Amino acid sequence: MSDYFDERDLQEPAAREKALFARLPALIARAKAGGAGWAVHLAEIDPAAITDRAALASLPVLRKSVLQAAQKANPPFGGFAIGEPKDFGRVFMSPGPIWEPQGLGIDPWRGARALFAAGLRPGDMVHNAFAYHMTPGGFILDESARALGCAVFPAGIGNTEMQVEAMASLKPVAYVGTPDFLKVILEKADEMGVTLDSLKKALVSGGALFPSMRAAYQERGIATAQCYATADLGIIAYESLGSEGMLINEDFIVEIVRPGTNDPVADGEVGELVVTAFSDVYPLIRFGTGDLTAILPEPSPCGRTASRIKGWMGRADQRTKVKGMFIDPTQLDELVKRFDAILKVRLDVERADDQDAMMLRVEVGDKAAVDVTAVSEALRDITKIRGSVELVAVGSLPNDGMVIADKRDYSA
Repeated sequence: MSDYFDERDLQEPAAREKALFARLPALIARAKAGGAGWAVHLAEIDPAAITDRAALASLPVLRKSVLQAAQKANPPFGGFAIGEPKDFGRVFMSPGPIWEPQGLGIDPWRGARALFAAGLRPGDMVHNAFAYHMTPGGFILDESARALGCAVFPAGIGNTEMQVEAMASLKPVAYVGTPDFLKVILEKADEMGVTLDSLKKALVSGGALFPSMRAAYQERGIATAQCYATADLGIIAYESLGSEGMLINEDFIVEIVRPGTNDPVADGEVGELVVTAFSDVYPLIRFGTGDLTAILPEPSPCGRTASRIKGWMGRADQRTKVKGMFIDPTQLDELVKRFDAILKVRLDVERADDQDAMMLRVEVGDKAAVDVTAVSEALRDITKIRGSVELVAVGSLPNDGMVIADKRDYSA
């Protein structure tokens, strides 16, 4: 079998660029004609004129705050999806809430290419530990693995002992899920005296794959790669084993812009990742992910010719991914409004025992007026993630405008 997924992995970069921009005017015209939100957002734009990167840069960036407001005013999709329910395979809800439709057809999230680059092959058994509940993570890799010709065990999240038992019985070759949950499963297997030696490959996402974590998996004989995905777009970029950076997936136009603006930055400069996605039901044109990255100018040593990004380098805003789920400042505002005695909060995201951990520090005038357990339950209810809560005196939190502080060290 070839080392490459298909001939598109090896196409000339100039030919790829030309083909993408040849398709772009029709994408914009279809979006404007089929979506009331797009008709307003791109009201002054002539689709026929958008044929290169300079012209594309004249379009406004669509950021999540705008999309979320549009969906709230005109549910469920704010006029940014095309078609009717019969045109959607599934519909998902992400924190915000933000609604995302899944298109029909094979591999709608474009993940088979990423799985192949991570070493998976047709016939592999895949243990999928991404969530299948409400959000699309589990379905993204499920659809992609089956498109590649793999069998999938839909493990979802939690129930660690049962996951170990399933792995011991099914003997999957590959794991897909968040980076740190694989560690949880392996350590639980050690505790149970169960050997999971069938596991040889992993494609992880939804959190940082720290160098120490990758090395620990490698010591167990598990070759681990990561991909960068969002609920709105699917798999945007992916690693090939042994290569630095992430290759931009096919059918995406990627730009890096100065955070908070519409303006592209020079290659190599860190900025916000903005993506244009070709989709029949959910076209996203200059969609601002809110994530920071930079273009790597050199070609990949693996031979694939797609442009590369450095990978996830932080957030352009304070929206932060924890255990594969985004936490938004608006969610913490909702929590504050549930408790009259809370004056101010700050959520610190750190690493503890190689897992993401949250500490919510709460400013109160009278500590006796706030039930820590109730605040902890509210935090879990709103964010769907457990976290610790600490009550602090008025004036203890920094006056820096930060509601969410990501204190994880991504270099270790």
